[in-house]
Amino acid sequence: MASEPPRVEGYPIPETELAAKLFDELALATSRGRGISRDSYGAGEQAAHDIVRRAGEYLDLEVHSDAALNLYLTLPGRDRQAPTVIIGSHLDSVDQGGNFDGAAGVLAGVAVLAGFRRADFKPPCDISVMAIRCEESAWFDTTYVGSYAAFGELPLEELKVRHSQSGYTLAEQMREAGCNMDAIEAGEAYLDSANIRVFIEPHIEQAPYLLENDLPVGIVTGIRGVLRHRDASCIGQYGHSGALSREHRRDAVAATVALIQRLNEEWLRREKQGEDLVFTVGELTTDPLFHGPSKVAGETRFVLDFRSTSEDVMRAMSDFAHRAARRIESDLGVSFELGRASYSEPGDMDPRVRQQLIETLQAIGLPAVELPSGAAHDSVVFANFGVPTGMVFIRNRNGSHNPDEAMDIADFDLACRLLSAYLFSLLS
Repeated sequence: MASEPPRVEGYPIPETELAAKLFDELALATSRGRGISRDSYGAGEQAAHDIVRRAGEYLDLEVHSDAALNLYLTLPGRDRQAPTVIIGSHLDSVDQGGNFDGAAGVLAGVAVLAGFRRADFKPPCDISVMAIRCEESAWFDTTYVGSYAAFGELPLEELKVRHSQSGYTLAEQMREAGCNMDAIEAGEAYLDSANIRVFIEPHIEQAPYLLENDLPVGIVTGIRGVLRHRDASCIGQYGHSGALSREHRRDAVAATVALIQRLNEEWLRREKQGEDLVFTVGELTTDPLFHGPSKVAGETRFVLDFRSTSEDVMRAMSDFAHRAARRIESDLGVSFELGRASYSEPGDMDPRVRQQLIETLQAIGLPAVELPSGAAHDSVVFANFGVPTGMVFIRNRNGSHNPDEAMDIADFDLACRLLSAYLFSLLS
C-alpha cells in the first residue's frame, strides 16, 4: 500500500540544535508564573510567532502569513505550481501550560527545512512549515480557528465567542491582532486541499503510552472529536447547613454530583458495549463570594467534556446529560442549564501516509507502533477536508497542558529524522 518511501540513505540530518535554541527562546518569551502562556491571538502567541518568523528569515525561507495570521515558512520547490507539502502544528498554549505542546510540531518542521537548506536539497515542490493560530479552546470556547480560517471555512458564529478572561469576542481579538477580517468573513480560502500533497503534524504525546512502552515516537491512527458544554450551571438555593433537613434542601452541589455520577455510569455502560468514549469534568466550582462551610450551595458552574471517534456517541452522551438533568431537577428541586455545546469532529489519518511513516521508521532502525490520539489536533481539519494527513507522536513525560511537560530533545531528534527521511524519500 505504501508505494513510495522508504529509501532512506543520504537523507539530510535535521538541525535539532537550532530547534533546541528556539525552544529556549519560546520558554523565555512566554513564561508566565510557573508555566507557559501563549494566549490565542494575544501577546503570548504573537511572541512565539515572532520567534519562528525570525528563524525562517535566518534560514532564508520565504515567510508569509494568511488572513488569519497563520505563519508559513517555505522552502521553494523546482515546480512552484505543484501541490505543496506542509509540516505544522499550533503555537498557542493553554494558560500555565508547557513549552512543547504544539510548538514541537512547528520546530520539527524548522529543523527539517534547516537540514534541507544545509544539504542544498532542492525539492520538486514547495515544502512549508505552518505555524497555526488558535488551536487551543482554553481562550475561546472553539477549536481549530486558524485551520478553518485557512481553508475559508471558519463559521461566522464562532467570531462571536468571547475570550475566557478579557471578554472580547474572537472577532475583536483577531482584528486587534491584525487579521484581515473582511477576507475571513467572506470565506476566502488561502489553502486548497487539492494543492496540498501531504500534511504532517508532529506533536508530543499527551498520554503515557510511548513512555510506558519505552518508545521514542509513534504514528497516530486517528483523532477523537470533542463535544463540550463549557458553560454548564446548576441553580439551587443557599441555606444554612445545620438548619435544613434533606427534604428542604435545593443543594446545587449534590445535584451536580448526581449528574456526574449518572454520566459516569453511562460511560461505563457504553464502554462495556465496545464504544470509544472518554468523559471529563475539568472544571467544577461554587461561587467564592457566597459559598461557605456552613452553607448549602445555591449554585455550581462546571464543564462537561465528551470525546470519541464517533460523532453519534458524543451526541448521544450530550442528549443523555440533558435527560438526566431533567430527572434530577424534579428530584432535588434545582435547575440545570448546560449551555451551548462546542463541537469538533473526529477524523482518521490517511492509511497510505501512516504506512509510509511506519515503513520509514523501520528503515531508519526505530521501533514502529501505531496508536490513537485522545486529544484534538489541527490534523483532523486537514484530514476531513480531504488532505492526505499523517501525525507523529513524540514521547513526553508528565502529560500536557501543564508546566511539567518533559519532551527529551533526543526523542525530538528522532522524530525529526523520521520526517527528514520520509520527505527526502517522498520527494527525491
